[in-house]
Amino acid sequence: MKRLLAFIAALVLLGAMPAAAAQSDNGGAAGKRTNATWFNDAKTPGADPYVRFDEASGYYYAYSTEGADDGYHFGIYRSPDLATWEHLPGGALRADDAKNWAHDWYWAPEVYFNAKTGLYFLFYAGRMNTRVAENFKYADFEEPSKVGVAVSRSPAGPFRDIAAEPIDYFPYDPAYHDVNLIMDKAQKKPPPTLAAGEKAPLGTYIPFIDPNVFFDDDGRVYLYFSRNAYRNWVWDTDLGKYVEESNIYAVELTADWWNDPTGRTMPAIGPRYRNANRAPGEDARKDGFTPILSYAGDQQPWENAHVDDYAKSGGQKKDRRWAEGSTTFKTYPGHGKKPVYYLTYSANNFENEFYGVGYAVADSPLGPWKKSAANPVLSQDPAKGRYSTGHGSVVASPDGRAQYYVHHGRPSTVDDRKIYTSLLSVDPAAKGLAISASTADEPMPSGVAPFEVRADRRALIGPQGRPAATSVTVTTADGAAFDLANPLNRVAARLWPPSAGTVQVTGSRIAVTPSKPGAAVLTVTYQRARAAGGCFDVTQGRGHPVAVSVPVIAW
Repeated sequence: MKRLLAFIAALVLLGAMPAAAAQSDNGGAAGKRTNATWFNDAKTPGADPYVRFDEASGYYYAYSTEGADDGYHFGIYRSPDLATWEHLPGGALRADDAKNWAHDWYWAPEVYFNAKTGLYFLFYAGRMNTRVAENFKYADFEEPSKVGVAVSRSPAGPFRDIAAEPIDYFPYDPAYHDVNLIMDKAQKKPPPTLAAGEKAPLGTYIPFIDPNVFFDDDGRVYLYFSRNAYRNWVWDTDLGKYVEESNIYAVELTADWWNDPTGRTMPAIGPRYRNANRAPGEDARKDGFTPILSYAGDQQPWENAHVDDYAKSGGQKKDRRWAEGSTTFKTYPGHGKKPVYYLTYSANNFENEFYGVGYAVADSPLGPWKKSAANPVLSQDPAKGRYSTGHGSVVASPDGRAQYYVHHGRPSTVDDRKIYTSLLSVDPAAKGLAISASTADEPMPSGVAPFEVRADRRALIGPQGRPAATSVTVTTADGAAFDLANPLNRVAARLWPPSAGTVQVTGSRIAVTPSKPGAAVLTVTYQRARAAGGCFDVTQGRGHPVAVSVPVIAW
């Protein structure tokens, strides 16, 4: 009888509390309005992040060059809001995969989902140390990198290599004078003159990294990639010397792999590229490619941060340029105008604070592409404590109303790379693109709210002096749960009346220890962190707190 009376009393207390505290406004258009904010805290390790929104789970998944547990390649993180990231155990690709063809330099993972087959495809770059001569002609080829593909039925993996070899693609540059063959073993100092370099034999195979697949709405599929700088010494007329460069190229893929419901078909290059650079009478495989971006084709001085590194380092580093980490997407200006294709890319060395992002536009996937005069559109900002910004991917808010560029950066020049999210805006009519990089509080991405807080116990009942606990879950409009161990968001709990006992919050677990017999109400409220420090209660709709209340009964 005492327990029943106490339970009734708790219900009375619950009804007497302000409505906003007893039940949050979680539905309807009004519920989408929220005071919730987010900011880049630069706490989540990550490099070369590729982010996709998974509609089935409501989570964003980020795939990173770094961050995998031992025994795996490529870290996987998930987030409900593009800010509060949760590291998933393991990684995308098992290191002991029976079909593993690469041996190191596992870089730049990207994942694509086919809703018709339910398959997720992981494209990644890796370096091989066996069969090097078969792929690059010379067994001592320094950077024998290629692209592999793995498959999974879950965005969380693990992914399994489709084949025990990379994509069947042998890009070959027949016009390149292979000056590496006339350089010393260190391979850092090229010939002093163009005439001397042109004495080197013609032709080299191209090592390639940083895959990015673009699916055009006409059904055609394109693979963009970065040609490794190695074995690409380019004569710079203005500087009067050779500079080793990475450039961005593309090749069209067939769609058989994409349409195979079993996930056993490797991507293949389009027929017109196969052996396109093989001379008549030759037997060796020599495939073609389409040049997309190069410094010579569109010179921009901001890409020259490392062209004098050889002298500055006392001969320890090469004079180099980079164009890498590309992402391609398409927009429509409207009113019957032709679509505009955008390609973001990163330049300069990723280890250096001058790493930044530029973009180019074109009227077709294969160009010609023109770099923007506004470049770089993302770069270091010491005033905001942000350096080495680059190599990201473009993803929309849950409702598609806004776009973001998720990339890596460093909070200082000596820190490791972390994951950052920046608002991206596009003006197709003017062929413009801007990236608003911020470390301040920003509005929640549209479509994340309304939020809901749920407790796994409808009531906490027990003797005084003994803890009773419940777990709580905070979810987005799409049902994705927040990691309440992440300091960017948390729950706060209080008892009413306060004299009824004590409350302890550990992540998502709330423990109440009643101090006396009777009834009380536990209210759990969702909170977010501010960039300047401290936390605030999240509200939505008409200013109602995002909260849940649980009766507490003690005897």
